[in-house]
Amino acid sequence: MNHNKKIVLQNGKEFYGTGFGADKDAVCELVFNTSMVGYQEIISDPTYLDQMVVMTYPIIGNYGITDEDFESKIPVIGGLIVRDYNDIPSNFRYTETLSQILEESNVPAISGLDTRMLTRIIRDEGSQVAVLTSADTPVSKAIEMIKNYKPTADAVKKVSGTKIWYSRTANPKYNIVAIDCGIKHSIIRTLKTYGCNVTVVPYNTKADEILALRPDGLLVSNGPGNPSDATCVIDTVKVLKGKLPILGIGLGHQIIALASGAKTYKLICNKSGSHPVKDIKTGKIQSVCHNHSYAVDEISLENTGLKVTHKNVLDGIVEGIEDTAEKLIGFQFHPECAPGPQDAVKAFEKYIALLEAEVKKHA
Repeated sequence: MNHNKKIVLQNGKEFYGTGFGADKDAVCELVFNTSMVGYQEIISDPTYLDQMVVMTYPIIGNYGITDEDFESKIPVIGGLIVRDYNDIPSNFRYTETLSQILEESNVPAISGLDTRMLTRIIRDEGSQVAVLTSADTPVSKAIEMIKNYKPTADAVKKVSGTKIWYSRTANPKYNIVAIDCGIKHSIIRTLKTYGCNVTVVPYNTKADEILALRPDGLLVSNGPGNPSDATCVIDTVKVLKGKLPILGIGLGHQIIALASGAKTYKLICNKSGSHPVKDIKTGKIQSVCHNHSYAVDEISLENTGLKVTHKNVLDGIVEGIEDTAEKLIGFQFHPECAPGPQDAVKAFEKYIALLEAEVKKHA
């Protein structure tokens, strides 16, 4: 664990620290997360594919890693940057340390950096590419590595499963097909609490194959990358909208917008952690979890049939959309991931109501 490491930004700034996890170089987009807890869920969230995450909360690793809390089977995060790393967890549930699971997953990490300064650089200058490397790597070589970096264009393909798999619940009321764009296991667990059997299919599953499974509804999951690159998922939603109730979360929300003729754009810097979101209809404000680098262009929603249902209080970003005629619902935030109060989970109830109506219609 005692590797001397550093971070080099594309502007040439260097931050020195102590390495842990995998002993390897990494060139990734640099983003931050403001959550106070949940580092295990963050490193195993497929949405962070090939991104290096700066944790703003200073102490990370203090409750270890627990087998039941992963969001995916194998962490695909590009790297992890923390202020103080605790390698002696004090949690009766823990089975491994954070460093151990990162090493097993071939993910490099670094501690001892000024994460507040890094976060301000990302916030003010925007997300940028950085290198996590040995402390003695020349800056010129690190900059060259950054210049040669190319973001992946097939991010969803890299995180999606290749086979159909099932997650069943006792006394099911509804059958859901979930398109795996990098689905979080907590979304599946939440749907099961509402009586849903969930069939998870690969991202490139055709519309007729989905209909052959006779679902009551469709979920388009969260995932990494530019939503415009997920063309086969967009095409599938175009075919199925109006035929099934469709819920999109995160990337899935953006894909629903694109399939309806709207546009998306890349944010200056990523949004993560807890943000206040306003329900346009009720006026209520909830604190909900985020993790995204793209957003839906509100102006482009005109004449698509989609209406804005939720907005970010801080910057006005579109957080929720719906088209009642086409049975479409999208959330940019993650209702299954409650940072405190469980109110956000109730966002699923609108979708469950559509499922109930669908089941009654075919009864």
